Amino acid sequence: MQYKTNGTCSSMIDIEIDGDIIRSVSFTGGCNGNLKGISSLVGGMKVDDAISKLKGIKCGMKNTSCPDQLATALEAYKATH
Repeated sequence: MQYKTNGTCSSMIDIEIDGDIIRSVSFTGGCNGNLKGISSLVGGMKVDDAISKLKGIKCGMKNTSCPDQLATALEAYKATH
């Protein structure tokens, strides 16, 4: 699935999910090293586990962050599957 982010330096998240397992995550834009790290950490993780760990994380003075946007994208995925 592709998810257009809101309020972050990254502009898009590409997510591959198999059942309830995240297979891969790729961000467009944003902090390259940090987002590669997040992508590596959530690979193989259950969708609900990733949401619970990432939801609500903020970046500086922003109300959201790339990890929070990933959680939002995963929630959107769950709502349609």
